[in-house]
Amino acid sequence: MDRFAAKKETARAQLSSIESQLQGVKEKSLTQAREIEELEARLAFELAKAKSEAKKAKAEADAIVVVYRASAEAAQAQAREASESAHTRAYWIAELAKCQSRRETLEEIHARGFDLTNEIAKSKEHEAKARALATSDDDDHEGSKSGSENGEDLDVEEATPGGDQEP
Repeated sequence: MDRFAAKKETARAQLSSIESQLQGVKEKSLTQAREIEELEARLAFELAKAKSEAKKAKAEADAIVVVYRASAEAAQAQAREASESAHTRAYWIAELAKCQSRRETLEEIHARGFDLTNEIAKSKEHEAKARALATSDDDDHEGSKSGSENGEDLDVEEATPGGDQEP
């Protein structure tokens, strides 16, 4: 009986030791579970924060893209307009040169004794129109020109072959 009592006491002591170990393991497990929950909560918060920042950065990038795209389209439109304007101006400068050449030729013929007063007047009109069209782009883009570039040349040319010089 004593032997059974000693075994019983030993078994109880072992059971008590195991129960205390089990209790320690349970407490440690609960502590770890709380730490895991805290880490998961912190991770979820950081993830939400990162998603929010990513959405904000994407929205800002999209806004910048829209602005740059609009700027690029405006620059292309300006380049097209400038090209068209330059082409038109080159055409009218060539027309002006033709008109001046024709007028000079008519004036030379007139100087030799032929009455070409009407043709010279018409040529001057065409020349003046061509000059106005050739220089209108300059006036639009660079401001107004000085009097010698716009008007004085016309006055001198108009005064040179007049009705008083008929043969």
